[in-house]
Amino acid sequence: MRQFIFLVFWCALIGAPSVVLAQSVAQAATNYEQQLRDKLADVENQIAAQQQLLNGDIGVHNKTLSSLSGQLSAEKESLAQILRQTQVLDDYSVVSVALGSQSVSGFFSDLDAFTSIKSSLAKSFAHIQQTSVSTEAEKETLQARLAEQEQLRTVAQLAKQQVQAQEQDKQKLLTQTKGVEANYQKMIATNQKTAAQIRSELFTLRDSAAIPFGTALTYAEAAEKATGTRAAVTLGVLKQETNLGENLGTGSWRVDMSPTRDQPVFSYITQTLGLDPDKMPVSRKPSYGWGGAMGPGQFIPSTWVCYGGFVNTNTGTCSPPSGAGSSFWQGPWQYSSSKDRVRKLLGASSPSNPWTAQVAIMATAMLMADNGASAQTPSAERLAALRYFAGWTHANNPAYAFYGDGVMEFAAGFQQDINQLGGP
Repeated sequence: MRQFIFLVFWCALIGAPSVVLAQSVAQAATNYEQQLRDKLADVENQIAAQQQLLNGDIGVHNKTLSSLSGQLSAEKESLAQILRQTQVLDDYSVVSVALGSQSVSGFFSDLDAFTSIKSSLAKSFAHIQQTSVSTEAEKETLQARLAEQEQLRTVAQLAKQQVQAQEQDKQKLLTQTKGVEANYQKMIATNQKTAAQIRSELFTLRDSAAIPFGTALTYAEAAEKATGTRAAVTLGVLKQETNLGENLGTGSWRVDMSPTRDQPVFSYITQTLGLDPDKMPVSRKPSYGWGGAMGPGQFIPSTWVCYGGFVNTNTGTCSPPSGAGSSFWQGPWQYSSSKDRVRKLLGASSPSNPWTAQVAIMATAMLMADNGASAQTPSAERLAALRYFAGWTHANNPAYAFYGDGVMEFAAGFQQDINQLGGP
């Protein structure tokens, strides 16, 4: 815009009609004014969005919003001053210029005034940019705190359910054994499950039909051979995800999925698989961010692309290069069987479907291996589970410890069943 205005001035000085010059200057001022209004509206929208994100549990939000409101008020006052200056140009008499009544010195005085206006506008834009950056930083910080609060609520709910289940089991045993140790040991021996019973028990999968445990174990053991992730650990992750699903429920991709990152990719995935996106179950978004995870393994679409064979045709990659913006996720996307990592390991003849049991189990084992579970040590497996749930950045956050502990507890139970199946 600055180059445009300078060009207008230069044309005027080398002989452009005075009427055109005055009109161009007035139009340039109007354009600047509109840009400033748009910037202010954007900042106001950001603050409004932030207010919706915050809740009473975060004490810092009052201070943040007060600071942002003060900055915004200052920018509005700056705009008022600039508009008062711009009025000088609006009152400029085009007729007087055309008739030559305006002196050259007076005309350049007006140009100086407009230069001052440009300088003021530039400073105002800088302040608005700083306000916008500050708003975004505060929003990210507060979102992280909201995420932690949400997870803590989930921890409390899961812990309560676990305690209730244990108490029910305890009362049942006490009733049956009448508190006698000999009777208790006899009951343990009597209740020992047979191999046939273990295999026939249903293994529940989130957002998918339950399958016999024997079938799930067959898939998980094949995944262990392919990835190095213990079968019991893979089943532990899927069990934990299923338990979370009972608490968080399911959602709709149009409502619960990130519209800029995951919705465009989800559309390509379902189209490739010949599925109706409106009928496919996805996770409901929590209060602090986006949901939209798919199938028993709960892969978000923007993660699944790197396992299911999708690449952005503009970059030839499945993940955004450094510095890439949200436009990366808009595609266009293309399915490539040679990039379908899950399909390769399964030796399948069709694109990988994250809602099917065999694919979900293999993909879960793959992601756990990518997270370090293939080391097969308790600490590595627990950390891999935390990374599966919270990502590498937040895996060590104590608020998420329940997930890793739960996975390892389930894995220990599954390993006992696996050992029994392998025994005489």
